[in-house]
Amino acid sequence: MSEEVNNGTEEPKKFKLIQYANGKSLEELNGSIPVPKESDAGFFKTLLRYSGPGALVSVGYMDPGNWSTSITGGQNFGYLLMSVILLSSLIAMLLQYMAAKLGIVTQMDLAQAIRARTSKTLGVILWILTELAIMATDIAEVIGAAIALYLLFGIPLIVAVFITVLDVFVLLLLTKVGFRKIEAIVVALILVILFVFIYEVALSDPNWGAVIGGLVPSTEAFSTKEVNGMTALSGSLGIIGATVMPHNLYLHSAISQTRKIDHDDEESVAQTVRFSTWDSNISLTAAFFVNALLLIMGVAVFKSGAVQDPSFFGLYHALSDSSMLSNPVLISVAKSGALSVLFAVALLASGQNSTITGTLTGQVIMEGFIHMRMPMWARRLITRLLAVIPVVICVLMTANQPELQQHEALNTLMNNSQVFLAFALPFSMLPLLMMTDSRVEMGDRFKNTIIIRILGWISALALTILNLYGLFGKAGSIAAFFGDNLTGNQITDANIIAAIATILVLALLSWTIYDLYRGNRRYAAQLAEAAKAENK
Repeated sequence: MSEEVNNGTEEPKKFKLIQYANGKSLEELNGSIPVPKESDAGFFKTLLRYSGPGALVSVGYMDPGNWSTSITGGQNFGYLLMSVILLSSLIAMLLQYMAAKLGIVTQMDLAQAIRARTSKTLGVILWILTELAIMATDIAEVIGAAIALYLLFGIPLIVAVFITVLDVFVLLLLTKVGFRKIEAIVVALILVILFVFIYEVALSDPNWGAVIGGLVPSTEAFSTKEVNGMTALSGSLGIIGATVMPHNLYLHSAISQTRKIDHDDEESVAQTVRFSTWDSNISLTAAFFVNALLLIMGVAVFKSGAVQDPSFFGLYHALSDSSMLSNPVLISVAKSGALSVLFAVALLASGQNSTITGTLTGQVIMEGFIHMRMPMWARRLITRLLAVIPVVICVLMTANQPELQQHEALNTLMNNSQVFLAFALPFSMLPLLMMTDSRVEMGDRFKNTIIIRILGWISALALTILNLYGLFGKAGSIAAFFGDNLTGNQITDANIIAAIATILVLALLSWTIYDLYRGNRRYAAQLAEAAKAENK
C-alpha cells in the first residue's frame, strides 16, 4: 500500500559515525517480535505480545515537563482543569491510533511518509523543527534528572547536570538486551511513578465527588481570570501543550512496526492495528491517571496557595514541610521524609524513561527526513549535550543568587523551552491526518472513517489554534522569555514576535500541506499507470 522505501540494492554509504539510511523504520527492530494469531492464542495472550509500544509512547505524556503545570493548575484552580487533562488524553488516544495505523499499514513511519511525498528542502526544514522539539523535551529531562540526583544524593547541580550525559551508557546496555526487555523496563518505571502518586494522593484523602465533577468540561477552564499570576486559560494551554507531544506521533508510527506480521494478509494487518490500539489506549489511560493524580496533589496534598515555588525543588521541600500539607496523616508521613524522597524517585524514573523514547524518536526523524543514521549512543550523546548547554548556562548564571531565584530560573528555562512544541505540533498532526484520510495511502479498509476524520480534524485544528494563541499576551509563551513584571513595551514586543512566528508557522504549514497534496496525487497517478500496464 505504499511506495517501496528502498529497493534493497543500494549499499549504505558509511561516513565514520554517519550512514546513509533509506530502509525500513528502525531497521534493527523492525519486525523483530513474533506475534500469534488471536484465533490460536486468545485475546489476552495476543494482547500481551502486542503490549509495549504503547508504554513507550505514554512516557511522553507523563514526562517532567508536565509535572509543575498540573500541580500548579490544581493549586490555583482546584479540580477545574481535570476536564482539560481528560480531553487532552482522549485527543492523544485518537492521534496515537492514527500514527500506529499509518506505520502498520504503509510500513513507513510518519517522517518517512512525509518525506516520500514532499521535497528534500522541506524535509530538512521539518527535521530541524522536530529536532528542536526533541531538544526542548530533553531540557526538561535534564533538569528533572539533575534535580532528582541533587535531592536524593546531594550531588551539586552542575555535576548532576553532567552526570545526566552518562545515561548514554545506560542506553548502550539497553540496546544489547533486546527491544522486548526495553519495553518491560519502561513499564516498570511507569509503575514506579504511578505507585508514588497513588500513595501520596491516597494519604491526602481528596474530595472524590469534586474530582469526578471536575471531569465535566466547563468554559471556565478557558477563562482569563487571574489567580496567583496564572489564568485558567494559560493553565489549560500549559496542560494541553505538555500532554500532546509531536515527537510521540513519529515514535509510535515507527515502533508499531516492531511486531512481525504478514503484510500480504489483510487480516493480519487488521489484527495488528486493533491490538496496537488496545495497547496504546491502555497505556495512555495510565498516563491520564498520572497527570490527574498530579493535579489532585496540587489540590489535596498541599494547603491551598501553600506552594509558592512550583519548581521541582519547591515541590520536594513542600512535601517535607508539615506547614504546607493538608491533613494529619500526610504530616506524620512527611516527617519521615518518605513523601519527598518518593517524589524525587518518581522524577528520576520519569527522566530515565524519556531518555529511551527521546533517543528512538531522534533516530526515526533523522532517518526519515534526511536519510541519515547514527549509532544510538552517538545520537543520544549529541542530543543530550545540546540540551545540557542551556541548563549549564542557567545554573552558572544563577550560582551566586538566592536559592529561590536559582530554582525559578531552572523552572522558567524548562517552561520556556516547551514553546518549540507549539511550533512543531501542527507539522506532525496535519500530515498524519492527510495520510490516514487517504485511500491511496491506506486502502479502503484502513483509511479513516468519517467519524475519525471529523474528530481528528477538529482536534488538530483546535490544538493548532490554541497552541498559537498561547504565544500571545502577557501570560503567553513568548512574553515568558522577557521575565516577570513586564512593561507595556515588552508585552507589545512579545506580541509582535508571536505574530511573526505565527505567520511563519502558517506559511510553512501551507507549504507542507500543498506538497503533501501534490505528492499524494503523484503517487495515485503512478499507481493508476502501474495498474493500467498490468492489465495490458
